[in-house]
Amino acid sequence: MALEIADIPLAVLSRALDQTGAVIARVRPEQATLPTPCRSWDVYALVNHVVDEVRQFAAVTGGGERNHLGVDVLGDDWAGAYRRAADSLRAAWQRPGAMDGTVRLPFGEVPAIWTIGQQITELAIHAWDIAKATGQPTDLDQDVARAAQEWGEANLKPEFRGDEADGSHIGPEIASSPDASLYDRLAAFGGRDPHLTLSNEN
Repeated sequence: MALEIADIPLAVLSRALDQTGAVIARVRPEQATLPTPCRSWDVYALVNHVVDEVRQFAAVTGGGERNHLGVDVLGDDWAGAYRRAADSLRAAWQRPGAMDGTVRLPFGEVPAIWTIGQQITELAIHAWDIAKATGQPTDLDQDVARAAQEWGEANLKPEFRGDEADGSHIGPEIASSPDASLYDRLAAFGGRDPHLTLSNEN
């Protein structure tokens, strides 16, 4: 697989982590069962996935491997669970030599620095997903979105996309309006329909 390695600073990843944490912190308990742009997941399942993904990011960045257990990692304190996962990822990137060498992902080994863009992109798209599902503003941090779009355009090729029913997190790109917001364009690039109407509570 050909990889494009964008020079994306860790400061942007930190902003992506903060942004997603803020979106999660604003979710109300009664919104847990609302539908999301990820059709297979309600809000609870989506936030659980995001927290687990950040835990997995921390594991591989720290030199280990992904180990999804398929369990509830949220507990009763969603914001706290996310914060602990985010702190562990930040700590992993602060290790001496963390940006050198390679890390092991399910499809093979990749340069460690490449995963910064991967992590930002997943966080940015899922922050939009959660915000959309819970009636929060979706026009979020523009620098985070631009970094995600840059990385995505270089790396999210058609062969890495698929239908959600088959277990893919990134669906085929959806056409978006040229005057759509940056985050709506990013969501469409990530296979989400920015015009999707959800039965969320505002």
